[in-house]
Amino acid sequence: MVRDDAGQVADTAADLILDVLETDSAVGLATGSSPLGAYQEIVRRVRLGATASPVARRGFLLDEYLGLPAGDPNTYASVIRREVADALGLDVRGPDGQAADPEQEAERYGREVVAASVAVQVLGIGRNGHLGFNEPGSSLDSQTRVVRLTESTRRDNARFFDSPADVPTHAITQGLATLMQARRLVLIVLGERKAEAVHAALHGPVDPACPASVLQRHPDAYVVTDREAAAAVR
Repeated sequence: MVRDDAGQVADTAADLILDVLETDSAVGLATGSSPLGAYQEIVRRVRLGATASPVARRGFLLDEYLGLPAGDPNTYASVIRREVADALGLDVRGPDGQAADPEQEAERYGREVVAASVAVQVLGIGRNGHLGFNEPGSSLDSQTRVVRLTESTRRDNARFFDSPADVPTHAITQGLATLMQARRLVLIVLGERKAEAVHAALHGPVDPACPASVLQRHPDAYVVTDREAAAAVR
């Protein structure tokens, strides 16, 4: 679904998200600049009473850094609360980034996400086709797990920290197979820098080299882009 600009992308994505939510539904939330407009549009509609769709009660994080103190503004739980959850009264669920046993915590969180029967999972995509912290090479059957962040990912995220050395080295991420259990997937993409990744995800082989290509196997997946992000789609 190609739209003229970021505002139209946000409108369309908000429609797709609200369309499947019920009062007790769970919504999967991704951080990043691309989904932000959709979150803002949902908040705007709810505040104005412009939507008849009740908003979910629970929001589940796509991923979370390991090692950051609870309440640190750079934890993804903090980011999601600031951007959307507090305004909508969502109860944010996520893995404990300070768990004594991260592997066990990843397994626990994965079970919680699956048991929640997520109605719609919001996603962004990386320039290399990653979803969450599922980098190229991740198994298409991967479950929620601990991952070591690539140096390129740490460099990309360093702008949010005081120093590159402060960027965590590990995180917990939902796996690709975990994401596929959501009833609907909505991938939101903005900008020419993501154009090749969009093309690979939609028209390349379903392959671990492009984790986002797994969306081709989902029965109710939507990709909403601006014209720049769709430039390589032929």
